[in-house]
Formats: sequence, C-alpha cells, structure tokens
Amino acid sequence: MNQAERLELEACLRRASEILYNNSDTDSLETLADIEITVRNQILEYVSPQIAPFFITQKTQTRRGKTRTLKSCLGKLKITKKQADALGIEAYTRHSPLLEKCCLLLSANESYQNAESDLYLLTGLKVGHSTHHRKVNQIELPLPDLKQGLSEISVDGGKIRLRTAEKGEPSFWQEYKTARLQGIYYGAFFQDNLSLTDWINSQTLTSPLYCLGDGHDGIWNIFAEIGENKDRIEVLDWYHLTENLHKIETKKSIKDQLEADLWTGQASEAIKLLKSAQPLGGNNFISYLNKHRQRLINYQSYQQEQICSIGSGAVESAVKQISHRVKLTGAQWLKENVVNILQLRCAYLNGQLAI
Repeated sequence: MNQAERLELEACLRRASEILYNNSDTDSLETLADIEITVRNQILEYVSPQIAPFFITQKTQTRRGKTRTLKSCLGKLKITKKQADALGIEAYTRHSPLLEKCCLLLSANESYQNAESDLYLLTGLKVGHSTHHRKVNQIELPLPDLKQGLSEISVDGGKIRLRTAEKGEPSFWQEYKTARLQGIYYGAFFQDNLSLTDWINSQTLTSPLYCLGDGHDGIWNIFAEIGENKDRIEVLDWYHLTENLHKIETKKSIKDQLEADLWTGQASEAIKLLKSAQPLGGNNFISYLNKHRQRLINYQSYQQEQICSIGSGAVESAVKQISHRVKLTGAQWLKENVVNILQLRCAYLNGQLAI
C-alpha cells in the first residue's frame, strides 16, 4: 500500500468510524471492553460483510449462481453457487470453513456448552452447542501419515464412560486403545484394533521396529499384527517393570541389586537372586520376568545410545491428553459418538486443526 492509498483509506475509515459511533449506544460505552464489543459487533454486521464479497468476486471472477448466506468469522456473507464452488465450499453448509474449524477446535478441548460460550466471547459469533455437537458427529478427519519411516510405536489403553440406552441405568466404562507413533502422532480407536493396526501398517515401517508396551497381553497381541516378526523388537516398559519389582517384599539391598541387574539386561542374574533370597512375592515376579523374557532389553545401553525410548510414557501421556476431553466432569457418551470425539481430540493433538 502506497502513501496515497493509505491516506485515502484513513479518510474513509474516519468517516466510517463517525457513522458507526453515531449509530451506537454511546451511553453504554463505559469501559474499553464495552468499546471492543461494540466495534466488533458493528464490523461483523456492517463492515466486513461489505468488504469480503469484493475480495470473493475479485478472486473468483464470477457473480453467477444462486445466492445463499454463509455465517463466517467476518459476519454473514452472501455468496453465489459459482463462487462457493470456486472456493471449495461444500453445498448446504451454513458455516465457513474457518468458522467450522474454530468450532471443532473448541469442541476438541471442552464441553459443547463451553464451546458455544467461548466462541461467542472470542469471535462475537453465536453457534449453538447442539450445532457444535452435530459438527463433531459429522466430521471425518483422516489420521496423519508419517513423512519419514516409522521406527517406534507405543500402545496403551484408556477408558471412556458410556451412557446406557435405558434411563435410570448406571453408566459404565469401556476401553479404547491409543497409539503414539515416533512419540509424535496420536491415534485412538474404540473397540477397533483392526483399524489401529491398519493405520500403523500403512506407514513406512523400518527394520528394526521398536514396540513399547506394558505387561498387558492385549497390547502385545496388537503388536503381533504389526510388521514382520523378524523386524519387530518388543520392549517392556522400564517403569512398568520396576513397578512390579517393588511389589516384592525384601531388603532394600536386594531390591537395588535386582534393579541393577534388570537395568543392564541381566534377567538371568535377577532370577537367580530371587530364587536364592526367596522374598515375599518373588515367585510371582519370576513368572512375570519369564513371561516377558524376550522383551527385557539392556535398558542402560538403549538409553545411553538413544536407540529407542525405554518407557511408554509418551503413549501414557497421550491417554491423559485424550482423557482431558473425554473425561470432563460428568461426561457420559453414547456409544455411537465415541469414535468421533476420539478422532477429533487426536486431530487437535496432531495439529490438524491448526490454521
């Protein structure tokens, strides 16, 4: 913008400001917040709905087609069918793509009621909580594909509370599975392990492929469906291992030696010590070690050489991040809505709702 254009614009804006001020309830303008709200509302009602159509026409070079009204972050805009087609706006939608993304972003983080009030606070636009809910149930957000090869996977389970179909019946909890790829990308699946493994197998898997999990059999059953056996290295989460270690009752010196042996991958030495010391709970821990013998690595070496993570903290953090939305106080979900809210929350965490 050159100097002459800037001066011309300033003159137009001064005159527009005078008109808007003269048509405001000036007695109610007591604070800066009052002024902010008033100016924003007037811009949404009178200013941007006049400016945006000019931009639209200039970009699309058409005014043909049936006109419809679209609620947008710039207020209510009149747009023709040809213009909508040129700008990639789907038929029958009532909200602009940016406004819809704002709705989804808020719904991914808080209740639909709070999303309604926060959207109005942030933008001055009203979209009802039921509309927020409907948008979430209609979306299809594809899971991300890694640009680089996939070398590390961690899987864990979370729980979500379901509402019963019969009124008066108590709610109940069911499990969903969460995967974290490369410690970056999130995916959550409700009673659909096949989709989880299909998503992971669709990536470019490296050899070796490190799979981290706790001692739950269901996690290892999922890993068994990923990649090739010869490429897959399963790793028992170090922190889950030590949690089970500290369930036995024995002298601190013995526990310290057991932890040192396991830290360096000497499971056989740990088992020998357990058999000779015979601590309370030792037999159960021996069975646990034998069950996961092939998953007990040299944790010290793996950490020093940064071969892969030694704990599934990344995926446990992912479960907590997802629970931040699905376990809001009092939240109960219809079974048919679970997939969509998990999908939305993961899309937010993966940065897919960023502008």
